[in-house]
Amino acid sequence: MSQHHDEHHSPIKTPKQLILAVIFAFLVPIFAIALLVRNVGTNPRDGAGADAMSEQAVAERIHPIGQVQIKLEGGPAKTGEQVFKNTCSACHAAGMMGAPKFGDAAAWGPRLGQGFEALLHSALKGKGNMSPQGGGDNSDYEVARAVVYMANAGGAKFEEPKAPAAAASAAN
Repeated sequence: MSQHHDEHHSPIKTPKQLILAVIFAFLVPIFAIALLVRNVGTNPRDGAGADAMSEQAVAERIHPIGQVQIKLEGGPAKTGEQVFKNTCSACHAAGMMGAPKFGDAAAWGPRLGQGFEALLHSALKGKGNMSPQGGGDNSDYEVARAVVYMANAGGAKFEEPKAPAAAASAAN
């Protein structure tokens, strides 16, 4: 019986070749990684999310959630018709969600019997599906003017409310 051993053949035959193979085994991956980092890190990217770090994108992400707005009083008060068109007409023009339709005397009749103060209170504080001031941002005086405008179109004979400054000077 003869023992037959397969000899291991290697491309590295000398110690000098071994040293060169070890050096290249370290240098080639490092060089490849350096090229990848250089190319990936400096080229601008296109596509979705490419501008994630732009000044505008960062400003949009960190903008304040709420804002404070100061409403200065003293400007010209809106008329009842203006308030109606801007706020009240959303529901009262079509009679949505049980709101009495503008100009419908039958729908306004029972409400008019309660008087102006009751109608104004409902308009200011909300009633049923209507939020306070109908969701608008008007002064109480402007809402009162809108109530008179709508009620008079429904058959009432309410007087236009006095402006707050005129009411205060009349009391003195």
